[in-house]
Formats: sequence, C-alpha cells, structure tokens
Amino acid sequence: MEGVVAHELSHIRNYDIRLMSIVTILVGLVTLLADILLRTRMRGKSDREEGNLGAILMIAGIIMALLSPLVAQLIQLAISRRREFFADASGALLTKYPAGLASALEKISADKEPLEAANKATAHLYIANPLKNHHDSIGWFADLFNTHPPVKERIKALRAG
Repeated sequence: MEGVVAHELSHIRNYDIRLMSIVTILVGLVTLLADILLRTRMRGKSDREEGNLGAILMIAGIIMALLSPLVAQLIQLAISRRREFFADASGALLTKYPAGLASALEKISADKEPLEAANKATAHLYIANPLKNHHDSIGWFADLFNTHPPVKERIKALRAG
C-alpha cells in the first residue's frame, strides 16, 4: 500500500497533472490548426486563381486534419507511459523500498477481472490498466494506445533498481 501511495504522490510532486494538461492543450492546438488550414482552403479563392499551390495546400490540410488527431493522441499516450515509469522510480526513492511497489503491481495485475466502473476515458486514473483486455493477444500495436506501460516492464525496471 505504501508503494502505491508513494507512486501517486510522485505524480503530484513531479507535476504530472500540469504537464499532461499542457500536452493536452498542445494536442488540441495542433488539431485546431489543421482544421483552420482546411477550412480556410475551402472558403478561399478558386484553384484557377491560386494555381497549383492552392491544391497542394488543400491536400496538406486534408492530410493534417485526418492524421493530426491520431498522431497527437499517440504522442500524449507515449508521454503518459513515460511518466508512469518516472512515478514508479520516484515512488521507490520515496519509500526506499522498490520491491514493495513491484509486489503491489504484481498483485494488482494478477487480478484478471476487469473493473466495471473503468472505461477508456478513466483508465489513466488507475495505477495499472484496469481494462484487462489486451497485451498478449493483440501485441505491440495495442500498446501504442495504452495509458500505462505493461506491468511486467514496470516490475522489471523496479527490480533492476
């Protein structure tokens, strides 16, 4: 229990909430800029008046509008996973007992029952992924969309010191 509390306190001490708020704002800004570019191209002059540059900007706007939310979300999730490792390390330093947090993570991950109250929108609020429907069968692609790194990797890092 002490390791789990230290992990969560480390998120606070490391300003993870502020960092993720800034990342979320930047993700929204990228998506908004892509949308603005696309909309200004749609309302702009005709392609005959602007030449090939207008068509190129229109295609770039469409590509950005489609891909920027996905890429931005992947970046946000990657940062979230890195912060989990950092909170584990900081929590281990705080308690001076990394085996305690590793043991807690083992116990939490051993429970195969998915939490009924958890969903994709609240998964990042848990110490480990509460959905329990992934990893071994889906593979590395599913890991890109997780808010937490695999528990086995976290335990390995804690035990390595």
